[in-house]
Amino acid sequence: MATRKQKNPELAAAASHLVEAAHHVREAVSQKIDAFATTASLELHKARQAAIAGGGQASRKVESLMNKAQQQLTKATNATKKSLHKAVRESEKKLKAIDKAVQGDLAKLQRADQATRAAAKPTIKKAAPAKSPAVKPPTQKAAVKKAARKTAS
Repeated sequence: MATRKQKNPELAAAASHLVEAAHHVREAVSQKIDAFATTASLELHKARQAAIAGGGQASRKVESLMNKAQQQLTKATNATKKSLHKAVRESEKKLKAIDKAVQGDLAKLQRADQATRAAAKPTIKKAAPAKSPAVKPPTQKAAVKKAARKTAS
């Protein structure tokens, strides 16, 4: 017969809190990455404007370098976001695996506890106080003997 696993509400609550925390961390780090990328892009734009103001062949080289820097910044930002999402996914997988293992251990402990309780019940019944020995009612022979003694005395 299949047994139903008992859910531990405290464990389930802790797991959901950890998942929520991972999502909050993901959002916070994503916002910081976006802020950093925006700031770096703004600084590159300022440098580009300053270089263009100089004019000539130097400005074309600077423009080329700025475009490469902008591409590298975009690539680095995307790679950082990708690694962040990957880390959060892996942590969620580990959390689910740990939760599953703990649930399995909890089920084993509950089965062992039930087995122990089941084994303890018969010993409790055996340890119950024994009945006092039954007293036989006096037989007719004993009554006759007592009556004979009384008459003999």
